[in-house]
Amino acid sequence: MLKFLLRRGGTMLLTALCLTFVVFFLTNLPPNLEKLAKSEASVRMSDADVASWIERNGYGRPILVRYGEWLGVVPGWTNTEADGRLRGRCVDRAPVPAEAPAYCGLLQGYWGFSTFFKAPVGDKLGYHLGLTGILMFWVMMLMVPASLLIGVLAGMREGSRTDRVLSTFSITTTATPEYVSGVVFIVFLASPAGFQLFKGSAASAMDGPTFENFFLPVLTIALYGIGYIARMTRASMTEVMTAQYIRTARLKGLSFGAIVLRHALRNALIAPFTVIMLQFPWLLNGVVIVETLFNYKGFGWTLVQAAGNNDIELLLACSVVAVFVVLVTQLISDVGYVFLNPRIRIA
Repeated sequence: MLKFLLRRGGTMLLTALCLTFVVFFLTNLPPNLEKLAKSEASVRMSDADVASWIERNGYGRPILVRYGEWLGVVPGWTNTEADGRLRGRCVDRAPVPAEAPAYCGLLQGYWGFSTFFKAPVGDKLGYHLGLTGILMFWVMMLMVPASLLIGVLAGMREGSRTDRVLSTFSITTTATPEYVSGVVFIVFLASPAGFQLFKGSAASAMDGPTFENFFLPVLTIALYGIGYIARMTRASMTEVMTAQYIRTARLKGLSFGAIVLRHALRNALIAPFTVIMLQFPWLLNGVVIVETLFNYKGFGWTLVQAAGNNDIELLLACSVVAVFVVLVTQLISDVGYVFLNPRIRIA
């Protein structure tokens, strides 16, 4: 297991470096830098002024050098202004220029400065990511038990009326994207034209989530995942119920409930466990739509604002979070699968 974790750790590190470099390269293309210069200085800047601004603010250095600066493995850029004042990536963080550190990047805990929020990226990202963490927690609390229950009930008796009804429900929810189900919920459950049982905006949930202001965004995200996990659970449960050891248990005279709970359920949940862990990266994509739709200012809303306002440092930080979530959840999924399946553990 230790060798497996070390190999996976090396692969994860290499993957993270490659993915973040691709994002860094794309966000630092010349058109984006030109747009950044005009938004920070003046929209009426000439091409020469734009080139001068890019050079004075450290964006003119080679892409690999700047990527190393962002990571914190290359010393930050410095520049002396016309008035003799020293500026630089690390200098601006120190009260006295002479005391500025040489390295200030991701490894030193510095995520950059957000040009949209006018605040350190780490502070803003931590706050908004915490809001999304609360949303994802309640989504998983609703999605996982509901999907497993639906999948197990449908797979226990393949081809029955219950199976057909639950399978139809699962397919319908999976085929309905969040921006459609979210709008439908707002119209019918949160507007004067409907029942108006909930609030159509989740902005007040940032101060304190309640059932009234938080249920609709949670339901919108969870509904899509419920159908997908339920279908996987049903397929796994159907396969297990036809296994030889299940037939042996029936011949021994065990009740149907005992067979399902003691023998079939654990083996049937091995495949859905992997699918459930893979829902975390998908949730980061799903919240982009739902948080914007319900005005909930979490990670998805922050990503939209960063992309719409060409906030390069914030976009890079969001990409790091997304890559980290994907890689860690896949590692947990692989390790958990080994412990759930004895055949893989023995091998």
